[in-house]
Amino acid sequence: MKEFRIYHLFAACALASTSVAAENWPQFRGPDGQGHSTETAVPLRWSATENVAWKTELPGESWSSPIIWSDRVFVTTATDNGESCHVLALDLQDGRILWDKEVFKQVPRRKEGRNTYATPTPATDGELVYACFGDGSFAALNFAGGVVWTNREYKFYGQHGLGTSPILHAGLLIMARDGSSEGADKSLGWQKPWDQSYVLALDARTGRERWKAKRGQSRISHGAPAIWTAPDGRTQVVSEAGDVVQGFDVQTGERLWTSEVMGEGKVPSTVVGDALVFTAGGWGGKESIQAFRLGERGELNESNLVWVQKKGMPKVPSLLFLRPHLFAITDGGIASCLRADTGEMVWQERVGGNFSASPVSAAGRVYFLGDNGETTIIEAGPEFKVVAKNALGEKAQASPAVSQGRVFIRTERHLFCLGAK
Repeated sequence: MKEFRIYHLFAACALASTSVAAENWPQFRGPDGQGHSTETAVPLRWSATENVAWKTELPGESWSSPIIWSDRVFVTTATDNGESCHVLALDLQDGRILWDKEVFKQVPRRKEGRNTYATPTPATDGELVYACFGDGSFAALNFAGGVVWTNREYKFYGQHGLGTSPILHAGLLIMARDGSSEGADKSLGWQKPWDQSYVLALDARTGRERWKAKRGQSRISHGAPAIWTAPDGRTQVVSEAGDVVQGFDVQTGERLWTSEVMGEGKVPSTVVGDALVFTAGGWGGKESIQAFRLGERGELNESNLVWVQKKGMPKVPSLLFLRPHLFAITDGGIASCLRADTGEMVWQERVGGNFSASPVSAAGRVYFLGDNGETTIIEAGPEFKVVAKNALGEKAQASPAVSQGRVFIRTERHLFCLGAK
């Protein structure tokens, strides 16, 4: 039986801001989903007690990132051992929790130890906030905390839990679903390819399915898709799974092309730039970054492969493209700068510590957030130069957000807003 509900019209949508999107951080990895901020006056130094605009204790457990629109900050969490799914709104100025809404309950299922039952980062278009939780269910709320619709039709199971996040584009809520079998053969979809994974697009206003595109043979992945517009004007959803990276027509879901990539269990999100798609991740010694040329059609195998780099590459953190360079941080704290067009290593240096969060850029710098809550900030250039190291003293695995001159970092217990009060 399909579980799908629309609660009411958008009576409270007038509360939403019409701020310029560039000032906001509306989804995972920011306005373009690629980790880029246009902010220029961003804090460079802070600690647990210095340059902290506010710090708010959060309930439950979640590694979703905060999102920001105008004067609101939104986060998700799961309480009661993962059963109770919540969306929270905080005041941007002082960190007060304005509302905390339980949207539904879920049955917690298997997950990897570092994962949570509320890992997907929410998204907003300035009118509604869209959230997804560990069992794959969706909810949309208005800015007053009212539930507008829920969709529980697309339940998810994967050996490691749900780790990807939805993105918004042209009125669509788009999310990859790359899970695995919960049947007798638990390796199916994980260690063995299967044909049950798909990319899903829902109508953001109603929650109804607009399209569902099957991948074909693939394996587990946890990365968010990216949006790329071809020279002919046709916009694609570019999405990576274990063993494949693919492009889908954003309006119809038609699968336009497939290329083979190295490794299962991909975690980093898809990154695009200069008509290339950069894939990262892999396990068991198959960690790599691969660059593929965009714009071709069909079953390409590796015919559009441009370069491969295998030396010191990440399993979990996503890449950061800043023309003409590509920045990366490994799970074990090795930072790299590569030429994006050739894969040539520009520099590779040890930062130290462990990393899960994806880097972000602002004001010509790259922000690497470590699992220990310390942010290493470097110049975004061809020379390795550390300009600051800022410790919060709390575990942190959610990727940072940058908005309105402040940096937002979610730790295991708190949400920090860093910058002038």
